[in-house]
Amino acid sequence: MTQAVVVQVGQCGNQVGRRFWDLALREHAAVNKKGIYDEALSSFFRNVDTRSGDDGPDIYEGKICSLKARALLIDMEEGVVNEILQGPLRDVFDSKQLITDVSGSGNNWAVGHKLYGCQYRENIVEKLRKAAEHCDCLQCFFIIHSMGGGTGSGLGTFVLKLLEDEFPEVYRFVTSVYPSGEDDVITSPYNSVLAMKELNEHADCVLPIENESLFDIVNKIHQMISSGKLGSTLKQNSLVTSSAGSTRTVQEKPFDAMNNIVANLLLNLTSSARFEGSLNMDLNEISMNLVPFPRLHYLVSSLTPLYTLADVNVPSRRLDQMFSDAFSRDHQLIQADPKHSLYLACALLVRGNVQVSDLRRNIERLKPSLHFVSWNQEGWKTGLCSVPPVGHSHSLLALANNTCVKPTFIQLKDSFMKLYKKKAHLHHYLHVDGMEQSCFSEAISSLSDLIEEYNELDATKGGPRTEPSRLKIAV
Repeated sequence: MTQAVVVQVGQCGNQVGRRFWDLALREHAAVNKKGIYDEALSSFFRNVDTRSGDDGPDIYEGKICSLKARALLIDMEEGVVNEILQGPLRDVFDSKQLITDVSGSGNNWAVGHKLYGCQYRENIVEKLRKAAEHCDCLQCFFIIHSMGGGTGSGLGTFVLKLLEDEFPEVYRFVTSVYPSGEDDVITSPYNSVLAMKELNEHADCVLPIENESLFDIVNKIHQMISSGKLGSTLKQNSLVTSSAGSTRTVQEKPFDAMNNIVANLLLNLTSSARFEGSLNMDLNEISMNLVPFPRLHYLVSSLTPLYTLADVNVPSRRLDQMFSDAFSRDHQLIQADPKHSLYLACALLVRGNVQVSDLRRNIERLKPSLHFVSWNQEGWKTGLCSVPPVGHSHSLLALANNTCVKPTFIQLKDSFMKLYKKKAHLHHYLHVDGMEQSCFSEAISSLSDLIEEYNELDATKGGPRTEPSRLKIAV
């Protein structure tokens, strides 16, 4: 079994991280009835003997003693991290896994990246090495951060580069939450574009997620519940979204439902590495099969069924319908329509009692309506994990390397240029040591090049599907 270390940076990263660890513990509790520390648990948790001090020896077999998350929590404002430490997850983390400050980055990428990056570099490296030393076979780092704020975008991408320098052989999966068009942070276009350059250069895979999409999904679920379409009764002791169990309580944060979607995405992504299945898929296989060009590593994700995220009693969604949903606009975690754009490759990660024949049948059924790039007509990667999400018979996560991410990047570029043409707010960045105006021109140039690469691919869409010529064999 392999292990992964989660690095959550900034307010958004830590709020998503809190939901992820909560749901991961609930998922393992539902499967692991005997309380034995097994290989599935070891992928995200250490089993520590705390009797001999705080960071006691790891116990690899037998009963669960004290679980510690393989995680590093970083935030330059201590609010969210303190909430986590005072909440039900407090025992899963200890002080050796935290890096906090009190002043925050003031929604400024340069403060997060240049100032705090230099200041905390040694501390971050030391804690990352410590986390890596506790792994037998470290396969990947997950970074969770937002693009719009200062710490998430600035320090988050600083940590990404640090990981490439310190652990060049370990895969870097980044979950990036992109701001909505109506974002309340004025400088978020600057932060996002400056962060994009780092993602282009240092990430193996990026899972872009838009706040707007998450908000729409949560609204749809609430509408369905109130209209009675999904059945209006709450599940008793639901393990999926409500942090309370049988009923929603006042403590539930407004973003919790949105963050649950991202947490479920990460759980489904790693399910094949944690549990048994007839067709297991390793995380390195995703990067290997879905990223044909190093810079085009942005994977659009869709989850289905979406009511996995709502605590309601619903009949199990028909399997074929679930596959259709995964390719529909409503289920994407960014505002995009992959069906009408060009696919470079696609991965389907299925959980539950699903047969390989079901997978093949649905791929054949959907293929004619999807546009794949001419040189990769068979660009499908599939994974089957036999353990379904809690409370459901099956689920599907689709990851598409698709040109439909282009509009998100174009919108980002437009928002950036509106500010940059007027040199608005620029002085806040330029007074930070090490920050030059060339950082802005390089970042927008990097984003423009990326958009151009997608344009070139889009230009090939609808071209003839010719078979490549082959060598003639002399007889």
